[in-house]
Amino acid sequence: MMRLLYFIDSLSLWVGKAFAWLILVLTLGISYEVFVRYVLGAPTSWAFDFSYINYGAMFLMAGAYALSRNGHVRADVLYRLWSPRKQASMDLTLYILFFLPTVLAFMYSGYIYAEMSVRFREVSIFSPAGVPVFPLKSLIPITGVLLFIQGIAEVIRCILCIRLGFWPQRLHDVEETESIILREKKLQAEQAEQTKPLPGHKGTGA
Repeated sequence: MMRLLYFIDSLSLWVGKAFAWLILVLTLGISYEVFVRYVLGAPTSWAFDFSYINYGAMFLMAGAYALSRNGHVRADVLYRLWSPRKQASMDLTLYILFFLPTVLAFMYSGYIYAEMSVRFREVSIFSPAGVPVFPLKSLIPITGVLLFIQGIAEVIRCILCIRLGFWPQRLHDVEETESIILREKKLQAEQAEQTKPLPGHKGTGA
């Protein structure tokens, strides 16, 4: 079961980090627009579309990644005081009643919305450049699928926590634990190397 959870976490991690590179593309694009607008006096007609398409894609595809890292904002004034079993019971109820049905509705309506946009090869109405926006809208149902898969993983985590009494590790917890172990082993090896007697050195007799 933990292998399945780690696989889903890895999928969300890979997608999230892949789309995180859009922040670099966005930075370069906006920097170029600032330069040509204020230095050369020749603003582009596509900068606004470029910025919201890139940011929108990054925002959409980072949702499952943030969920896998338990990184979404939580009002935990009372939640943090509860036992793990009570926390898991509350989370499980909310996932089943609200999260999963909402994501299913998001997938359904998002598919219709994206399919229509792709069919008509929709372009932006905000500039004369006619920048295509259908690639961005096609990400909406994909985002829903990724959120649903990660939501299933969170449901499984809640069930395991209710059964075991503690929260099972997340992928980044495992990664951090492995890093700590490697650092400790490296430190032990360095200490052993420092205490190792020099070649030809003999101890003093009593």
